[in-house]
Amino acid sequence: MKIRVNRDVLADAVAWAARVLPSRPVMPVLSGLLLEAGEELSLSAFDYDVSAQARIEAEVSEPGSVLIPGRLLAEISRSLPGDDVEIVTEGAEAVLTCGSAEFGLVTMPVEDFPTMPTMPPSIGAIGGGVFASAVGQVAPASSRDDTLPMLTGIRVDIEGETVTMAATDRYRIAAREFAWRPARPDLAISAMVPARVLVEVAKSLRGGEVEIAMGDGVAGFESVGRSTTVRLLDEQFIDYRARLTSDWSIRADVRVGPFVEAIKRVALVAERNTAIRLSFTQGQVTIQAGGGDVGRGTEVLDCELHGDDIQIAFQSQFLIDGLTGIDSELARINMESPSRAALIQDVPGDAEPAFRYLVMSLRLGG
Repeated sequence: MKIRVNRDVLADAVAWAARVLPSRPVMPVLSGLLLEAGEELSLSAFDYDVSAQARIEAEVSEPGSVLIPGRLLAEISRSLPGDDVEIVTEGAEAVLTCGSAEFGLVTMPVEDFPTMPTMPPSIGAIGGGVFASAVGQVAPASSRDDTLPMLTGIRVDIEGETVTMAATDRYRIAAREFAWRPARPDLAISAMVPARVLVEVAKSLRGGEVEIAMGDGVAGFESVGRSTTVRLLDEQFIDYRARLTSDWSIRADVRVGPFVEAIKRVALVAERNTAIRLSFTQGQVTIQAGGGDVGRGTEVLDCELHGDDIQIAFQSQFLIDGLTGIDSELARINMESPSRAALIQDVPGDAEPAFRYLVMSLRLGG
């Protein structure tokens, strides 16, 4: 194989594909990036659960393929000077030359690399910005505890032109609804996608339109020459819609930006896992934390309260995660009592709220 490629294009593609490489591969070949040169250059990574493939333009003098340690290639490619990069295979080495820099990288057997999964059938498309925003809103509510796989995923429910994403870690539930362009108007599909994979996909594909594909226990995402497939989790999930619909006797509307900043300031004196206390009265909310060995903090903001005065407490980061998912200027906090969960939602005028975030309250201290 002999190719020449733009340094920045190569570094970007290598970094994108290498992000799915396992930190502890079960086989050495799974730490490699497969470079295949034909009419274009493709770079592929696969660990049997997640695959990533980037296709870029290259000047191909001799077609061929080579398997190179992926993380090393990523480190080298981003540190190269600004000249074009030439990669030539010579025996058991891939010789990478850029300007006066030259690296001889020991290759791995191409034939040992697992067969890449095929992309399942496309079921529709969505703008990358909307897709990334929705994933970013719900992903913080997913769990990092692999002992309960259901909690590490993002539930995707598709009904015609409407998609709902939801996640939970048992202490909060986040859900976002948005419109998209389905391949069929009667499309109805539900799937559980690993949250960590969906977050990476959303970050990397936010610049263009994202094609979504599903079939045979696999989901696929493709945009502007880049594609990812991921093995789906078991479809079991909670009935999140029932938990997000309730009658609330108390609601408070607060400006999101100042509210988040105030919580962050007051939380500086809160000990780990202690509560942020919110006291809602007519026209204002008092934010309080601390009172132990470190100190205490208090801040007062304007708010519009409908219903009785209430004092309620939350874990600070859970509260911030919900508020930062709000797209509107105002956040609405729906409450019933200090001992019940509260529902945070955006306030989009006359429309139905697209984002809902249910968070458990904490017991108020004395």
